[in-house]
Amino acid sequence: MQKVTKEVYLKWYEDMLFWRKFEDKLAAVYIQQKVRGFLHLYNGQEAVLAGALHAMDLSKDKMITAYRNHVQPIGMGVDPRRVMAELYGKATGTSQGLGGSMHIFSKEKGFYGGHGIVGGQIPLGAGMAFGDKYHETGAVTICCFGDGAARQGSLHETFNMAMLWKLPVVFVCENNGYAMGTSVERTANHSDIWKLGLGYQMPSGPVDGMNPVKVAEAFDEAIKRARRGDGPTFLELKTYRYRGHSMSDAQHYRTKDEVEEYKKIDPITQVKEVVLEKNYATEDELKVIDKRVKSLVSECEKFAEESPYPELSVMYDSVYEQDDYPFLQHKL
Repeated sequence: MQKVTKEVYLKWYEDMLFWRKFEDKLAAVYIQQKVRGFLHLYNGQEAVLAGALHAMDLSKDKMITAYRNHVQPIGMGVDPRRVMAELYGKATGTSQGLGGSMHIFSKEKGFYGGHGIVGGQIPLGAGMAFGDKYHETGAVTICCFGDGAARQGSLHETFNMAMLWKLPVVFVCENNGYAMGTSVERTANHSDIWKLGLGYQMPSGPVDGMNPVKVAEAFDEAIKRARRGDGPTFLELKTYRYRGHSMSDAQHYRTKDEVEEYKKIDPITQVKEVVLEKNYATEDELKVIDKRVKSLVSECEKFAEESPYPELSVMYDSVYEQDDYPFLQHKL
């Protein structure tokens, strides 16, 4: 793994702060009904992405995740203006405004969604890894899902096949404690989700998902294993979301005091403390970064606001009718 240097810490601080502020802006415009449908925010979980990206080779590695998927493509190099435009349903979005919040996608940058079906991305992630093994690309797929998706039967089928075929995939459960609104303790007879991998003799373990250094170390080991041809790893990232499951979540299942306790180990605050403690930057220099982040968020909002909605024809161009499809008779 690349050494965690001053430059890495400063990048982590700026990246994570931008991701947080980007989504804070999304929450604000959602209330104004400029973004419609569902909106699932990543606030509090940023260390998972920061650490993963540090260990990945972005020239070839891929990522696939669930519907809490706005900041991952940005981290992988997608223009954040296009991500915000997609949420606005605008023609300049990553999918011409047809995907929206839950379906950000960029094949060019190796980000394969954004999936609205709970756990639907788990077998897809293994399939992507199978393709890379078959074509000998040397790439590794990072397949992320939540603690709720860990209860899906498709996870077990996927784990079995991934181990059998030694696929180059890292399975990542971002355990933020509550799935949609039910605590992990109430959904199974055990609360250590990582142990599900042990039944398939898959290297598995828990990771502090609030610390990007711990995350990077775990991902580095798992990615190296996959790239060697030794197969998958299952990591349970213990993290926390500060906001509700979606914007419509009243959060009756937890107390405000609990949320505040987790904010004491906020990943952005942890990184900022290291930066100041090691004299990587002064408070004034961090304020310059803060200002730059604020400016970029405003630029994204302006781009999305001013972009046009897609033409009606785009909706029809995205589906097709095959005239010679077998067994179908066309009647006038």
